[in-house]
Order: sequence, then C-alpha cells, then structure tokens
Amino acid sequence: QVQLVESGGGLVQAGGSLRLTCAASGRTDSYYAMGWFRQAPGEDREFVAAISWGGKITAYADSVKGRFTISRDNAKNTVLLQMTSLKPEDTAVYYCAAGRHNAAATMNSRYDYWGQGTQVTVSS
Repeated sequence: QVQLVESGGGLVQAGGSLRLTCAASGRTDSYYAMGWFRQAPGEDREFVAAISWGGKITAYADSVKGRFTISRDNAKNTVLLQMTSLKPEDTAVYYCAAGRHNAAATMNSRYDYWGQGTQVTVSS
C-alpha cells in the first residue's frame, strides 16, 4: 500500500504560480510512476502531468504544456507540480496518483493509489 498526501493548493490570481507537493509513504520501495490529475465541479477527472519512476519520461496535457512542470525526488518520496501562468480554467481539485508501471501514463486506470486532493482556485 502507498499513501499519498497532497499539499500546496490555495487561491491565486490569474497569471500567478503555485507549487503542489505530493508526499508518498508506505511501500515506496517499489517502482511507481506518478501522475497529477484534476477535477473541476461537474467535470470528469482529467490528466494533467505524469513522470516515470526514474524521472526520464514525462507527459503533459496539452492545456498545461509549457506552463506546468512535474518533477520528483525519490530520496524524499515526493513529487512536485510547479504551476505558472495560471488561468481560471485551471481551477479544480488536484489529485496525486501512483501507478505500478515505469512510464508516464495518462489514463486514470493505470494508477493504483490516489491522494485526497488539494483545491486550486484561480481568480480572474
């Protein structure tokens, strides 16, 4: 089992930045790809970014490419999502996820563990 806890969400004005952190605990000795997803009210959960266990493979949704950066520190069992040039349409609950695959999968079904989420609100 892997437990994931997100932090760093909050309220920010459009054009601003936030950095989300996902802290993993439990069976972190296995190889997990990590991903960030988000869900706005009334919408399905959607892929945002993912990174392979070794950090060499990353993937981004087109809507965040060039604005968001995913990174990880396996020694500290943390994954970061640096978000810049935020837009009101980035408003959502952001979820961290861990999947037992060594890639940067974009599909929800490839992830086995999920955090509780952290709210990001971008005002116009």
